[in-house]
Amino acid sequence: MTAALERTDALAQPMLRAKRLGLHTQHQAVVIMRTDCHVCRSEGLAARSQVLVSTGNREVQATLFQIEGGELIALDEVALSETAWTILGIADGEAVKVTHAPAIESLASVRRRIYGNRLDASAFAAIVKDIVAGRYTDVHLAAFLTAGAALPLDEQETADLTGAMVEVGERMRWDAPIVVDKHCIGGLPGNRTTPIIVAIVAAQGLIMPKTSSRAITSPAGTADTMETLAPVDLDIATLRRVVEAEGGCIAWGGAVHLSPADDIFVRVERELDVDTEGQLIASVLSKKISAGSTHVVIDIPVGPTAKVRSEELAGHLAERMGAVAARFGLTAICLQTDGSQPVGRGIGPALEALDVLAVLQNAGDAPDDLRRRAATLAGAALEIGGKVATGEGTRLALETLSDGRAWAKFEAICEAQGGMRTPPTASNVHPLVAPHAGRIVHIDNRKLARLAKLAGAPEAKAAGVRMDVRLGNEIDKGQPMLHVHAETRAELAYALEYAARSGDIVKVEA
Repeated sequence: MTAALERTDALAQPMLRAKRLGLHTQHQAVVIMRTDCHVCRSEGLAARSQVLVSTGNREVQATLFQIEGGELIALDEVALSETAWTILGIADGEAVKVTHAPAIESLASVRRRIYGNRLDASAFAAIVKDIVAGRYTDVHLAAFLTAGAALPLDEQETADLTGAMVEVGERMRWDAPIVVDKHCIGGLPGNRTTPIIVAIVAAQGLIMPKTSSRAITSPAGTADTMETLAPVDLDIATLRRVVEAEGGCIAWGGAVHLSPADDIFVRVERELDVDTEGQLIASVLSKKISAGSTHVVIDIPVGPTAKVRSEELAGHLAERMGAVAARFGLTAICLQTDGSQPVGRGIGPALEALDVLAVLQNAGDAPDDLRRRAATLAGAALEIGGKVATGEGTRLALETLSDGRAWAKFEAICEAQGGMRTPPTASNVHPLVAPHAGRIVHIDNRKLARLAKLAGAPEAKAAGVRMDVRLGNEIDKGQPMLHVHAETRAELAYALEYAARSGDIVKVEA
């Protein structure tokens, strides 16, 4: 009798053998099964079905793709993408169960939002929880993000989304009354002020546990640049040790799982080219709250090819940012900065790192615009952190740079994070020259970012663009406007072909 029951149970729950396929699908969990697989037939599974793959107490929701026969997988196998494999943490050949994925109840709230209804805190909490659990496909994610663009989130919804994003991740707490942070809205190539700011602020005795992102579609994120100077993949224990020893760090946020929903949202937003105000505010503030910050300085570059195009839009964003931050006991100070052209000379991880080093080491050829911008933002952090009176922060920041305290602190932080590194250099460098004599009247930030990406940045750390001119400079015919850096000749060729057909990346007016 017992044996018969066991046979019945085995038939009711057919198991498959897991196979690691080595398929990279970015963040999407994908499984592949044969069309004639008995599980597909009995469960009624078809291509693009949402399935639940489980073993023991581990499970992952994935999108199913199918193949006909062939030698890729056997009838009793299910092949998993790298993302699905990592989530399950299994071994080749381990038994897994594949069934239809359960219904996602929070999608009802997404549909209500699509039809113009506001959502409350519980709805956002359920949606974000399901997203982080991997239950939403990219179609579901796109629907949710687009619903927040068609009918922009109001202040209450923005606060509720921010809170939901904080609750699903880790949260750090510090034994200090003031913990400062800094964030840039983005859209400006080369604006790598963070390592300089952290060095200045920590040298003055404030706590600044800076977690930064990697690039999504830009030529470099702060974490990419910092990684050419020191390790950034710090877990929470290591991050805490570094901050307790040196007062600050520059770490990759993805390694410490602060506001994990944000990485998912950003990936899909970039593909949609959608960046709504409410989502932007929730993204920024959720990470700062999760990191345990009490005060934050927000850099809002404003320019014709920056993310924020007008002072009016910047002012509205700053007002909303401050109001939502205050609901969580976070003090946010927003500064509008020049977004008309790149900051510094380098665009790309290693090239930006060289600019950072030049400023910190007080090199004679250090880019002054990067130095002054970093000092302005660091000064604002020193002021809100109570280290200096209002209006005196920039002066103190510049002093901290010029007397070497910032450089000494930066060296100490790098050593605490695992040791300082030397940024790599590219083996293929080619100039783009002025077509005629004249004055530089326009620099297209978006086209510059695209050029640096085609040269190989940020994956190729030494790749990118190094600027030779700034707005207002006079230039002779044939004089270099910029140099393209690439690690391979093929990537250099791609970048130069784009430059030839893209029009005026740098515009010279005769």
